[in-house]
Amino acid sequence: MNKKTIINSIFENLKTIIGALIIAVIIRSLIFQPFYIPSSSMEPTLLIGDRIFVSKYTYGFSRHSFPFSPNIFDERIFYKKPDQGDLVVFKTPVDNRTDYIKRLIGLPGDEIQFVEGEILINNKKIIRKRINTKNSVRCGKFTFNVNSYEETLPNGAKYIAVYNRSGTLQNTKKFIVPENQFFLLGDNRDCSKDSRFLGSISFINLVGKARIIFFSNDTLKGSMFKFWNLNNSFRFDRFFKKIK
Repeated sequence: MNKKTIINSIFENLKTIIGALIIAVIIRSLIFQPFYIPSSSMEPTLLIGDRIFVSKYTYGFSRHSFPFSPNIFDERIFYKKPDQGDLVVFKTPVDNRTDYIKRLIGLPGDEIQFVEGEILINNKKIIRKRINTKNSVRCGKFTFNVNSYEETLPNGAKYIAVYNRSGTLQNTKKFIVPENQFFLLGDNRDCSKDSRFLGSISFINLVGKARIIFFSNDTLKGSMFKFWNLNNSFRFDRFFKKIK
């Protein structure tokens, strides 16, 4: 093989690699992006070790749709407002870099408040029904005994939220959601850093909507690379599960 042939071969391989990288960036930025769930703030809906696909196109695109959030434009293009109940991935306003996932509870103009442990939206309690599907959840290295509720938002969206039995958040100030911002909460109400602490989230910071769990591995029960422990480690019943 002569020198020219070798150079041509290297050049063709580089073109293939660069082309594949461009396609991967386009898919990741504009269509779907995988995310890993590292915390228990969304239990029981999402568990530590879940890997999910998030649709990037659902709410349109901002600079946070792209890797490293380049400062290429300040607005959101093809914007579509999220719905109450959506599970939203967003960049935290603290650093505009860290990805969080929470449930959208309050829309622009809404007034949100916890009173005696229940959520009020515009001075009306959301509908909730006690259920027994989940009695304990994780919170960091600890496990809490919880009360589980099916909550129904004003638009009819339903989901399960849990509250710590031994000391749930009872009362808060009234949060008023500004224009083009949203109020988001973790389903694990007493183990979540959300809009109660971060404030409302700007529509610019929205990354996408959680759609499906494509893989799940319980990291406390063993590494995914220990194939002899698959039945204990892998949560096969969560593979390709649609997120609600």
